[in-house]
Parts: sequence; C-alpha cells; structure tokens
Amino acid sequence: MSHSPSESDASAASRETFSSRSAFLLAAIGSAVGLGNIWRFPYVAYSNGGGAFLIPYIIALLTAGIPLLFLDYTLGHRFRGSAPLVFKRISGWTEPIGWIQVGIAFFISIYYAAIIGWAGLYTIKSFTRAWGSKPDAYFSDEFLHSEATQTFSTSIVWQIAIALALVWVATIIVLAMGVDEGIGKVSKLFMPLLTVLFLIVVIYALFMDGASKGLDALFTPNWSALTNTEVWVAAYGQIFFSLSVGFGIMLTYSSYLKPRTNLTGTGLVTGFANSGFELLAGIGVFAALGYMATQEGVPVDKVVSNGIGLAFVAFPTIINSMPGGAVFGVLFFGSLAIAGFTSLFSLLEVVVSAVKDKLNLDRKSAAIGTGVVMGIISLALFSTTSGLSTLDIMDKYTNNVGIVCVSLITIVCVDWILRRLDEFSLHLNAVSSFQVGNFWRICVTNVTPIILGYTLIQELQNLFKSNYGDYSDQQIDLYGWGVVGLIVVVAFMMSVVPWRGNPSLSGPPGTDFGVEFNVHQRIVTPQSHEARKAGFAAEQRRRQRRGRVEAVSLDAQRGGSSSQPVTSGNTADTTSTMSDAKNGKDKDQ
Repeated sequence: MSHSPSESDASAASRETFSSRSAFLLAAIGSAVGLGNIWRFPYVAYSNGGGAFLIPYIIALLTAGIPLLFLDYTLGHRFRGSAPLVFKRISGWTEPIGWIQVGIAFFISIYYAAIIGWAGLYTIKSFTRAWGSKPDAYFSDEFLHSEATQTFSTSIVWQIAIALALVWVATIIVLAMGVDEGIGKVSKLFMPLLTVLFLIVVIYALFMDGASKGLDALFTPNWSALTNTEVWVAAYGQIFFSLSVGFGIMLTYSSYLKPRTNLTGTGLVTGFANSGFELLAGIGVFAALGYMATQEGVPVDKVVSNGIGLAFVAFPTIINSMPGGAVFGVLFFGSLAIAGFTSLFSLLEVVVSAVKDKLNLDRKSAAIGTGVVMGIISLALFSTTSGLSTLDIMDKYTNNVGIVCVSLITIVCVDWILRRLDEFSLHLNAVSSFQVGNFWRICVTNVTPIILGYTLIQELQNLFKSNYGDYSDQQIDLYGWGVVGLIVVVAFMMSVVPWRGNPSLSGPPGTDFGVEFNVHQRIVTPQSHEARKAGFAAEQRRRQRRGRVEAVSLDAQRGGSSSQPVTSGNTADTTSTMSDAKNGKDKDQ
C-alpha cells in the first residue's frame, strides 16, 4: 500500500514524543537498570575472574552492547513505530521479527511483575524481619508455599496475589497516562530516588565489619580466566541482557524521540550509566557478603549466591545480624522494587505500543486492555504455589533462547540479507554528535553474530542434553519450549492481520529523519558496484565507489519537503553529504 508524503508526515507527527532528552534518557536507563544489575552482575563477575572480568566486560560493552543499542535507537527513531511496525516498514516480510520481540516482552513482563511484588512485600517485612532465623525455609515454605513439582497449581497465595495485582494496576496507570506524562515523569522521579537509595545501601555496606573481605573476593583478579572462552561469553551475555537490547524496548522508546535527537550521545550515556550501576551493585553486594562471611566465620565463597537466592535468602540473613538491619532491609528491597518497576513498564510498553499501532487504538484503551489481559495471566501463573518453578523455567527459555535467537535473526535480516546497515549508519551520523563508521558496522554484522551464535548453540546443546533445573518433561515442554513455540506461531499469525487506520507501511513515515527537510539527495550518476558478501561490513567500505551524490537544496515554495528518505549507504560519498546536511541544525539536547 502506498502513501503520499503528506500522509506519512501526518502519521509520524501524530506519534507521542518525550518532551525532553532527559526524560528519554532516564526512561532508557530505568529500563536497562533492573533486577539483573543487582543480583546477577556481582555473581557473574566473581565467578569469572573477579577483577580480571572487567576487561572482557568493557570490551563486550564497546563491541556489542553499545553498537546494538545504537542499532535499536536507529530503527525506532527512523521508522517511528512499535517493533512490528518498524520491521514492516523496513521490509514487509520482516514483520514477524517485530512480533517475536513483542512476544518475548509479553512473557518476561508477566513473570517480572511477580518478582517486583515479592520485593515490595519484603520491603514491608523488613521492618519486623518477618522471615525469622531461617530465611531460606521462610521464603520457599511460608512465603511462596512452593510446590516445585507441580506443573500448574490452583492454590492461591493471597498475599502474593494482592501484591501482584497492585503492581499491575500501578504499571497500567503509568502506561495509560502516556509516554511523556506517564513513563517520562515516573522515570524522572524514580531513577534519582533509586540512585539515592542504593547509594545509601552501598555506603552502609562498606562500613560493616568484613566489607573489605568481600571486596577483595570480588576484585582480586584471576588473570588466567582471560584465556577461558566461557568467561568472554559470560561477559558478552551480561552486557547483552542488562542493556535491554534486541527485543523491542529501546527500539520502542526511541520511536518516541523528536526528529532532532542526538542518538549516539544518548546511547553512550545509557550504556555507561548501566555499567556504572552494575559496578556499584557489585560493591554493595560483596561488601554485605563479606560481612556475612565474617559473622559466620567462613570464606566468602561459602556465602556467595546469585539471583533470587541472593535477594530473598542471603540478604535477609545479613539483615538479621547487622545493626540497623531493618532500615537496611527497607532500603535494599525498596531499591529492588523500584529497579524492577522501571524495567517492567518498559517491557509492557513494547506490547502496548504494538497493539496500539496494529489495531489503531488510543493510548488508554491499548494500555488498559493489554494490561488487564496480561495481569490476569500473570496472576493465574505466579500467585499460586507452582509460581516459582514456572517463573524459573520461563525466565530461562525466554532470555537464553528467545532473546538471543531473535537478536541474531534481526542482524541477519537487516544486513546480511537486506543490506540496510549503511542506511542506518547515515541516519545515525546525520543526527548525532558521535559518528559511527567501519568499527560499528563490523561490531554489529560480524562480532555480535559470532558471539550470539556461539551462545545460542551452547545453550541449546545444554537444554537438549538434560532438563533445565531437573524439572519434569511436562513443565519444560509447557513453560519452556511451549512458550518459545507459542511466541513464533502467534508472531506469524499477527503478521497476516491487516493494519487498521491506514498507517504508512513502507519506509520511514516522514521526511525529517537525519536530513534537513529542504535537502534532497539524488544519484546523478548511476552507481555500478560489485556485490559484496553479506555480513562482511569491512568489505563494504573498501570497495571502489563509482557514483557521485550531490545535495540539491530545494526551494521551499517549489518543492516543499522531499518524499525521499536518507539514501542507501550504497551511494557514493554519502556520509560527507549527510554531514554537510546536518550542519547548523538544532538538535533536541
């Protein structure tokens, strides 16, 4: 379906926007800084070389995390839509990729909300240290009433059901308020609050007896670990999962940016802020674990844990024995709940935005309708006695299989097959202060696919070899492979559903993307070029360019805005032309 330039411009103009760069930046950082920063990074760093792990971690950030973040920002900003609409505008047959991203966000959202509910309840329980002297037994037996062997239970744990319902109500309200009034303003409130609370937690932990013992365990480098391939894979995995790249979040958020926004500058701030928070979390967590080891008279490695066990078992044990433990508990679990909440509404926004675009719904209807359906499913699965095992399996398969797989497919499609990365680099350079070039292309099209491919193969081999976590075949088939299969099937089904409201479905939905509206780029000498081998970005920049491009300023009264978007990167010397085009334009800083 074709659309006139005026229709496309109107479609782009009607999309909500963040009122300022700071609102977007805090929302993006809020999405990236989640539960994994607090309870996953410290353990991954400790078990993969300690201080030496920071070397592959920083390299992974620079060669995979930030380059992929730039790609997500570019796709959302250039094509101005939800994940399915963006991929539909890139090429009609790639729309299912967007729906797979939506499906992954859907399932992560429904179990992520449960953990936030737990953290909220533990914030309250910290006042009285309700878990008693045996936090492990309390968490599994009295708090969750966990039945690990049950595939599906109808026995509801009412305190969890109420907390989970409140989490969903709060999240739906934020999204129904809108991108700027809801997500933007809540992020401006919660991210500074989270920073202050967690700084207090870290400072508090640093002054406890044995804190130095924990920090020594974390930062003492094991240089031999750098020769271990698994350590490097762990570093890339940590960066990849913690930055919220590859499954629609950053793509969706960047679609709400104003046309003149510094994408790479914002991406750099987001990436380094996320890693800074992870490092801060590592210091706080291991200082507390050092105190715990000192109190119990054992080495630090005897008390180290990660994930749910670290948050809901190890920390309550620490809180029991420390002076002012109740205050520390409120601060820690409050920080956990806030970090989770800012990530949750970014996940839900991926789904809401897709439903809104596909069905041409208003924001409130899409947010309430989608949120209620997801909330009901979440309550049915995770407020019961089988919730913990269901959550564990679903988390494993949606993250380690779903996200890795869809990210790999995205890169293969947009560059190895469609060869569109030049176009996206032009867009980035036209609106950004930090320019990308060959290094970015190589990282996205070569380095990242190798790492993702290796990670996926290793993960699949382990999952096929034996059931994850010793769960039953029925549990694995339903909440593991069943969820992955359902996501793929529904993705293709949604792709054949017609788009309502007559949106632009081909190319950028406007002309003001990366080039001034009165500058038109055209190829005046047709370019002949040799076909390059897909995916090898370095070859693309080395081949001889034979065409030439000239920028022709159009008189506003004669031509108005051009219907041509930024030209493909296969045109000659386009980078310099785009750089000239952006001189003097005002960016939304």
